[in-house]
Amino acid sequence: MDLRIIAEAITVLVAAIISGVVFYRIGRRQAKDEGAILRAQAEKALSEAQAKARQILIEAKDEILREREVFEKEVKDRRAELQREDDRLKRRREELEQMRERNDKRERQLNQRQSSLDKREAEFEKLQKERLQALEARLQELAGMTREQAREELLSIVRETARTEMARVIREVEAETRETAEQRARKLIVETMQRVATDVVAERAVTVVELPSEEAKGRIIGRNGRNVQTFEQIAGVDLIVDDTPEAVTISCFDPVRREIARRALEVLIRDGRIHPSRIEKVLEDARREVERIMAEEGERAAIEAGVPGLPSEIIKTLGRLKYRTSYGQNQLYHSVETAKLAGLLASELKADVKVCKMGGLLHDIGKALDRESEGTHVQLGVELLRRYNINPKVIHCVESHHHDVPQETVEAVIVEIADAISGARPGARRETLETYVRRVRQLEETARSFKGVAEAYAVQAGRELRVIVKPDAIDDYACIQLSRDLAKRIEETMEYPGQIKVTVVRETRAVEYAK
Repeated sequence: MDLRIIAEAITVLVAAIISGVVFYRIGRRQAKDEGAILRAQAEKALSEAQAKARQILIEAKDEILREREVFEKEVKDRRAELQREDDRLKRRREELEQMRERNDKRERQLNQRQSSLDKREAEFEKLQKERLQALEARLQELAGMTREQAREELLSIVRETARTEMARVIREVEAETRETAEQRARKLIVETMQRVATDVVAERAVTVVELPSEEAKGRIIGRNGRNVQTFEQIAGVDLIVDDTPEAVTISCFDPVRREIARRALEVLIRDGRIHPSRIEKVLEDARREVERIMAEEGERAAIEAGVPGLPSEIIKTLGRLKYRTSYGQNQLYHSVETAKLAGLLASELKADVKVCKMGGLLHDIGKALDRESEGTHVQLGVELLRRYNINPKVIHCVESHHHDVPQETVEAVIVEIADAISGARPGARRETLETYVRRVRQLEETARSFKGVAEAYAVQAGRELRVIVKPDAIDDYACIQLSRDLAKRIEETMEYPGQIKVTVVRETRAVEYAK
């Protein structure tokens, strides 16, 4: 059994060996045929690559030759250009050399001429000095004066002549410019004023509250004057209950407190319940109401003037001007009017309209604070505006509108002009008789304080000052200087609405009697 199996295994093994040998020989023959094919293909590809390489090499050589030809041509052209430049520089060098030689020759000639002129000048100066000495000696002999005395006399004559000539020139220039400038300025100001709606002054210094009947006076006074005393103490006003029929008067220097008292008193009269606790509550309500009104009025004024974006505190302070007057003119209306005038003038003169409007609106804001703080309204207004970082140009307009500081911008001048127009227009302001008389008297006294003035009269309600001078003390040209000095003195020492015209009159009379 085992031998048979072994024989079968050997038979299978031999068959496998024979099959492997056969397959090996067949595969070897196929591989040999494929190798021959691959070898032929490789030789063919190699020959094609060599041919292509030779073609590329030939093309590269041709390109190099062309580039070389272009380069050689450029080098040749550049050499020719350099040669031409070198020739031009040689010619220029030769020309400069010739010019230098000519200049050297001219310089030698000039030096010779200068030396000759210096010699002649020295001789001339010597001769002139000798002549001046002889002339001076002759003049001193004839005039009986020394050289210093003659010099002082000559300077005095020249100084007097120059002063007279200067006054004459000033007069001619003023007359020449006044023909055009005054007409243009008058037209511009009139047009500006016509474009701004204005109101006539109708303010009062005290407030009168009407009563429904005389019996209301008793309730206002209260038992032993208790209600009146409480009202005056809390409101900070004087409540005048007199014989005026069906009316009481509220008096106070602060218009805001006077307005609060008026509103509170009207509420108390309508309500009929008047006692200390009720008075205190009504006054507090009236105070809040007035503060609200002032804030609204400040906002309205800013919008009307075309100045938006102001801080809220500035708006509230501006609204306080609603209850502030100057010569009877309401200061809030005056500020709005000044802002409009300043804006119109600035647009005509090509200045900063925004700065002029804001400067005009805020120029008198310090008057809302001068009742409570020390200082002028200009100082208080400038401090307030700086506290809230307002534009420095606007602050300068406020600071200089009364010439507290020199005006440095055209916008500051425009604000001052607008302020003067608003205050000086007809119906803008009014003043008491005492103030008017005092101002007129001060005008005349100021004029009489100048040397050579005979008489001085304030006419046209103090808007013009006529000065009569002594003809033997002041000549025609000195009159011009006197008018300017007098106007400057008035500006520096007096306060007045609008402007004052100064007219100096010099008259010479010759009188003779026929007998």
